[in-house]
Amino acid sequence: MTVRISGFFRDAFSHVISLLDDAVATVAALDEPAEQNFVRAHVATDLALHGDRRRATLRIFGSKPGAYGAGLLPLIDAGNWQSNADLAEVYAVWGGYAYGRGVPGIAARADMERSFTRIAVAAKNADTREHDIVDSDDYFQYHGGMVAMVRHLTGQAPAAYIGDSAVPSAVKTRSLAEETQRVFRSRVVNPKWITAMQRHGYKGAFELAATVDYLFGYDATAGVVQDWMYEQLAESYVFDQDVREFMEKSNPWALRGIAERLLEAAERGMWAKPEQETLDQLRAVYLTSEGDLEDRT
Repeated sequence: MTVRISGFFRDAFSHVISLLDDAVATVAALDEPAEQNFVRAHVATDLALHGDRRRATLRIFGSKPGAYGAGLLPLIDAGNWQSNADLAEVYAVWGGYAYGRGVPGIAARADMERSFTRIAVAAKNADTREHDIVDSDDYFQYHGGMVAMVRHLTGQAPAAYIGDSAVPSAVKTRSLAEETQRVFRSRVVNPKWITAMQRHGYKGAFELAATVDYLFGYDATAGVVQDWMYEQLAESYVFDQDVREFMEKSNPWALRGIAERLLEAAERGMWAKPEQETLDQLRAVYLTSEGDLEDRT
């Protein structure tokens, strides 16, 4: 077990961190064969490496005390990355601090990376219907970042899952790919949702652009967006006349941002085989939007 906590969780639930840490120590102390108790086996391996049992049981990592976030949002927003290694580096720098009972956030990047090399399944729980996995940057930063980190360290992406406990009596587990497609069809390109956003003017257009950004972030870190989804985003958000006119009037920066992000996905090969006509139309919209914004300023 390895846990990447947020700064909010650290500040609000320190008692839970202590309990989770106690659980690791308890399982590690069980007199069980290594093939039945991986925690005990890994603690023994780490103990042989450095001789510090307390350090060997650390499995909870987060941001530096007083800091928040995973660092990936500003990196991806700026486009200042070239490979998975760049994403993993930022994730490690921001999240390489260990927490536990009596451990208030000590620098432990090496221990974090060693724990991450053992991750076979990256899971994120969602316990609310208030938002979904592309309605906030936290999902791709923490969960997608974990996938990217493991892929960088081991050369293979872990299986990724979303646990849906919004309805406690009907808990469901979906693969990240399944959850992405479910959210994409039910909200992201749902005409009713897009129309609802138009009632909110500037902020509604911002939400459309943010959704594209978060999908892009999850794809950059975990590879969850398929080509048909990028095509559909272009059709629903950029090429639809009503939606484009709404953004041109209410928030032209959002329209330019969406076109730019979709073009970036194609340039990076994340959108593997875009239709040439689609790219040409996106470039035309982007250039027109850029020109209109320059005229405004």
